[in-house]
Amino acid sequence: MKKLRWQLIIIFLTGLVVGILLLGEQPAVQTLAPEPVKGGVYTEALIGAPQRFNPLLDFYNAVDRDVDALVYSGLVRFDSRGVPHPELAESWGISQDGETYNFALRPGVTWHDGEPFTADDVLFTIEMLREGEGLVPTDITEFWQEVEVKIFSDLTMQFVLPEPFSPFLDYLTFGVLPQHILGDRSFAEMVEDDYNLNPVGTGPYRFERVVVENGQISGVLLNVNESYYKKPAYIEQIVLDYYPDATAALEAYHQGIVQGIGLISLDILGDALAEPDLALYAMRKPELSMVIFNLNNPEVEFFQEADVRRALLMGLNRQWMINNILEGQAIIADGPILPGTWAFYPKTERVDFDRDAAIKLFRQAEYVVAGEEDPVRTKEDVALRFELLYPDTELHARLAEAIQTNWAELDVEVTITPVPYEELVNVYLEDRLFQAVLVDLNLTRTPDPDPYPFWDQAMATGGQNYSQWDDRVASEYIEQARVVADLGERERLYRNFQVIFGEELPALPLYYPVYNYGVEYGVQGVSVGPLYDSSDRFNTVTDWFLLAKRTLQEPAAAEPGQ
Repeated sequence: MKKLRWQLIIIFLTGLVVGILLLGEQPAVQTLAPEPVKGGVYTEALIGAPQRFNPLLDFYNAVDRDVDALVYSGLVRFDSRGVPHPELAESWGISQDGETYNFALRPGVTWHDGEPFTADDVLFTIEMLREGEGLVPTDITEFWQEVEVKIFSDLTMQFVLPEPFSPFLDYLTFGVLPQHILGDRSFAEMVEDDYNLNPVGTGPYRFERVVVENGQISGVLLNVNESYYKKPAYIEQIVLDYYPDATAALEAYHQGIVQGIGLISLDILGDALAEPDLALYAMRKPELSMVIFNLNNPEVEFFQEADVRRALLMGLNRQWMINNILEGQAIIADGPILPGTWAFYPKTERVDFDRDAAIKLFRQAEYVVAGEEDPVRTKEDVALRFELLYPDTELHARLAEAIQTNWAELDVEVTITPVPYEELVNVYLEDRLFQAVLVDLNLTRTPDPDPYPFWDQAMATGGQNYSQWDDRVASEYIEQARVVADLGERERLYRNFQVIFGEELPALPLYYPVYNYGVEYGVQGVSVGPLYDSSDRFNTVTDWFLLAKRTLQEPAAAEPGQ
């Protein structure tokens, strides 16, 4: 019996070892992976009307920038984190004093008509920017009038700045124009030229033609640029159709006319979410909504107290506003730097909605309610009573009403007053004729975080530091970050600035709005990140594809010991 037992054990162990060996010899599972194939037509609905397909004339028309983003290229591009990368430039170097930038341009680049791209094209475009008063933003024309541009060869050039300026690369994202086509025109002549409806660029798609219906441009056709200096796009043709509003664009999607909708606005968001085959991409917009206090207005001296400002922020139910007024299409803001960027400090303090804590902080600052006859918090006969201006729109009215209600619950009396946008900016903000104001800071097309214009001491008079915040340490950080080229050092300086901003709260950050983009699931390879402009959704367009073949994909080899 003992011998039999040992034999059974030996048989069992032998079978176990063989089983383990057989398991180790099992063939690896192969998967079918889609491999992009060139071809297909992608059609997208744009909301708006075209004007001119020229990157020097598209500053005020988003749908023109959509076309120009596909047709043209700049010297530099920025990724979703705001980090600069070479585009038409191959590389660049910065002098030790930060005033000189030497650029080597990418060799072998050709325009869509086959002509070679050279440094002369860049210089010509800059000369046009200098002349562009009225159609080019004033700060851009004035900036380029101060920069010296030197051409050394077809592919090397130099920019000499009057002083160090780290955000300089921001100014090199403009689409370059072909000097061999437009070189004999003035800026004024270029504005009226037929070229603007038949553009020639260096981008991933070349302009084919406009589509005209009933005497109006209803769309444009773009064909893939097979000579693109980087990897040519997979999608052979892109058609961009124009619609007067988002409802009409969604209806075109229902009818199968388009596969994408350039903007999913709030009025069609619910219907778009119900579409089973429409993928929605939500991206942080380059905007920040906030309440700015006039810290230098003697009528509201209490705004100079940091505890008062913090208590007011604690009393705002920002998440309720986002959920109920903005339909969830925003992100709570914690500071003046856009999240998702290299400069954003993720450990910035979040001031949560806490009415009881706000009331406690007011009491600590000795603002109390004296009686029922005048139920407003008061300290030494100074009552927390002020006026909040806001842009005269339905959305801002609802936000202002919510803010007024929240602060009334803290026994703070706020009068809300609508003002037309142009008047709000050009009169009340510029002349500092306000107590508090609800505003949207628009940071479109400025990937560099540079907060200097809004928060530095030097901008308190005549600049955009509307709150007139006067903090020497914070100003030193953002001033240094403007002249330091090293990204790591700039990140450290901006981190310190954000910490001080979070402690002092010279203004109350409310939210960063969200941009929604809709593309049919059949369009594969789409990847989008935080935006600096709505046209940035096309940043990865060369990776999109409509057609694919299935190939066997071998699994990764097992690591030793696995």
